[in-house]
Amino acid sequence: MPALAAILLAFAFSRPTLEAEPNEPAKLSGPLLFSFVQMCDTQLGMGGYEHDVKTFGLAVDQINKMKPDFVVICGDLVGKANDKSWADFNRIKAGFKIPCHCAAGNHDVENKPTAESLKRYREKVGKDYYSVEHKGYTFVIANTQLWKAPLKGESEKHDEWFKEVLVAAKKKSSPVVVVVHYPLFVKTPDEKENYYNIPLVKRMELLKLCEENGVVAFLAGHTHKLVINDYKGIQLVNGETTSKNFDKRPMGFRWWDVAAKGEMAHRFVPLEGMDD
Repeated sequence: MPALAAILLAFAFSRPTLEAEPNEPAKLSGPLLFSFVQMCDTQLGMGGYEHDVKTFGLAVDQINKMKPDFVVICGDLVGKANDKSWADFNRIKAGFKIPCHCAAGNHDVENKPTAESLKRYREKVGKDYYSVEHKGYTFVIANTQLWKAPLKGESEKHDEWFKEVLVAAKKKSSPVVVVVHYPLFVKTPDEKENYYNIPLVKRMELLKLCEENGVVAFLAGHTHKLVINDYKGIQLVNGETTSKNFDKRPMGFRWWDVAAKGEMAHRFVPLEGMDD
């Protein structure tokens, strides 16, 4: 299909961005399999360093009490990647009593990643892309910087891995949840490239891969505001942060309930303890 036709078709199947919480959070029609938390942009230093250290710690305590199966953090773990910020991030993250899966953000591996910045991230945090299977679902934690600003030798390996893990999940009839930092798009699939999205040609390639291989949700951060989109049944959600929100929404995170066959519903949970 010609590129323009593909873009127009994608536009036809997209839902306009929702910048406010739906009046009634969606509910599952089937039995609950598990729940998890989506955090975005802990980004120590974005809202004031001590503020962000405090809010991240409060979130860890609150999430532990809520007892989800695990938590994902959609990138920008720190504001400035240095020894202090990584030490503080890892210290607070270690407080989770559940698994915590992190995606790399532009502040973590630089806007234009280098071999050195990736090496540093892998030493301080761990793998910058990997997959996790949980109760019949496959969670794919990808590095959007390698799509946003390709790095020779690294982006090719990342692309090959991404395709392979999606195809493998499809063969097992495993619904896929992609966890990243940059959203594919913010308002419409055919929007021009900007600071907040993935380049158009790459975006359409990725949307096609997701559509063909059972992706049911694409969870991202980076925007520092709530963005909810739907692309051919794929939920694309950028949630609230614990550092600083640009849309005046309160600090907090997204709680996801998951049923069989890709059915997922989410709601906002405000951060507690800020006035204590």
